[in-house]
Amino acid sequence: MPQFEVSVPHGQSKQDAHERLKNFSEKVREHYSEMVKEVEQNWEGDTLHFGFKTMGVGIKGNLTVNDNDIHVRGDLPFTAMMFKGKIESTLRDEITRLLT
Repeated sequence: MPQFEVSVPHGQSKQDAHERLKNFSEKVREHYSEMVKEVEQNWEGDTLHFGFKTMGVGIKGNLTVNDNDIHVRGDLPFTAMMFKGKIESTLRDEITRLLT
């Protein structure tokens, strides 16, 4: 299965970055409510396991807060391959917005 991957440097303490991203899934749901449905999140240490549906396609991934960056990786169904760039840029933009 293809994957998507995004890294965003955060320039703050790991704890501060983690705190700012605590409600990541809720913010995505708020900003993209017309496109994103069935949002799930589960924090396990510094890793957020998330999932959502967009245009009827299920997407799952992990967001990890590292010392210097936020790293997101997930599986992308073949039916969503044409949206890979949009998914990655949206994740990058949303993470950047939450970190500032």
